[in-house]
Amino acid sequence: MKFAFSTLGVPGMGVGDVVRLAAETGCRGVELRAHPEEPVHPGLVAHERRDVLREFTAAGVGVLSVAGYARVAADDDDEPVYEELHRLIHLAADLQAPFVRVFPGGGERSRDAADATAARRLGAAAEVAAEAGVRVLLENHDSHPTGADVARVVAAVGHPHVGAVWDVQHAWRAGEEPVRTYGLLEPYLGYVQVKDCAGRDDPTPVPLGAGALPLGECVAPAGPDGWFCWEYEKRWYPGVPELPALLAAGRAHVEALLATG
Repeated sequence: MKFAFSTLGVPGMGVGDVVRLAAETGCRGVELRAHPEEPVHPGLVAHERRDVLREFTAAGVGVLSVAGYARVAADDDDEPVYEELHRLIHLAADLQAPFVRVFPGGGERSRDAADATAARRLGAAAEVAAEAGVRVLLENHDSHPTGADVARVVAAVGHPHVGAVWDVQHAWRAGEEPVRTYGLLEPYLGYVQVKDCAGRDDPTPVPLGAGALPLGECVAPAGPDGWFCWEYEKRWYPGVPELPALLAAGRAHVEALLATG
């Protein structure tokens, strides 16, 4: 099993501390939240990107994904969306990250209109991603919370450099059973975002295994060979416990779930 965590769970932590935390807790990768308020974002110049990569490489930790905020289904002009996608792709390539995470962001648009916009934009970005050696992954989120929603879009693109991130909480809270979500996303899956929460109607994050989400049903079908990334939403829930003290136990919990099938 390859385990990672998202820097969404450690707001304000610098790159060096993130790398040390990953190494000390047995995490092989980190999902970097690529927002301008974070230490790593598309505005970094070349030598800053080299410095980030050097820190990760020296510790034997990889950048799993550049988690961007491009909204590919949004009812906006194409040019700024394409520009953001390209910036994220090139940042990921410079950090030797295999993936870029993007959102749908379709809002209140009709399903057909949102799907068509997302597929068109992702299809155009796919060629840039292929040249860079990066896959752009659409997360099941906001207007497209289920595996069925994301699979429709990714299948319409039909390009190997466009895939999916499975956020287990969004799909489950939308009423889709984990075995169905996995079956729909498996052909396109880059990695799985694991979480736990207080309840289907209460997304407050809790330590893995301490909440209501059927995490075993999510990780078992994905198998022991893929990437699992804990997206602990500390930034949006400042009152919850700090992630560093929970990480090692969270990784061990996912390992135990995989071992028992």
